[in-house]
Amino acid sequence: MVDRLRDKVAIVTGAGTAGEGWGNGKATAVLFAREGAKVVCADINPAAAEETAAIISGEGGEATVVQVDVTDSAQVKAMIDTTVASFGRVDILHNNVGIAEVGGPIEASEESWERVHAVNLKSAFLTCKHVIPQMQAQGEGSIVNVSSISGERWLGVSYISYSTTKAALTQLTRVVARQYAGENIRCNAVLPGMMQTPMVANSLLGAFGDKNIDELWAKREAQVPLNRVGTAWDVAHAALFLASDDARYVTGASLVVDGGITLGIG
Repeated sequence: MVDRLRDKVAIVTGAGTAGEGWGNGKATAVLFAREGAKVVCADINPAAAEETAAIISGEGGEATVVQVDVTDSAQVKAMIDTTVASFGRVDILHNNVGIAEVGGPIEASEESWERVHAVNLKSAFLTCKHVIPQMQAQGEGSIVNVSSISGERWLGVSYISYSTTKAALTQLTRVVARQYAGENIRCNAVLPGMMQTPMVANSLLGAFGDKNIDELWAKREAQVPLNRVGTAWDVAHAALFLASDDARYVTGASLVVDGGITLGIG
């Protein structure tokens, strides 16, 4: 299937990558463009967003870059305003920004708790606050949030702020979906499991700095019923489905992309 997002305008936050390789936002932005969308690559790191936009442009797609701190309301509003000024509308908002900082309630500092909540949860609140009025004016829109199965269960690493914010983001998704369903605005979440991305690599090395990253990937792979970790492209394809008209009758859903981990042991 091709052109599932033809003539759509999509904002992807966190469209850059926190290191070498493909992160969820980068893969999703490129996939959206391949399916015909005009993509706004938004990131706090403009160089990272430019790299993603260059890939899209090199493939014949259309992309623009917006530098934004998604924890700042004025900057988020400016991102929406810039998109509307450039393309006339916002059909898809993909909330991909997220960070993980290791530590339970004793180990994690208050500053870390507040930082993770701002990036992972406040950002989605602000983007929804500023994009929904535009979607209301259009009479339609699709919001896709990247949550995590860590908001549903223990995954072997103690990062209480990450797990808490992802659980809250899943519920935020449901609340927004129900409140605006009557205005043809859909809101869904992707819940990735054991993914192999630059951000996850950084998180694992932060938690187990004395281990080789290949050993850490192998340990995670052994936990997955499908016997492999996922990639950014697995998340991107799930986001594409939820963002597109293929999912026009789907709202408030939590699409688990985890290779079967949440099915249990054995």
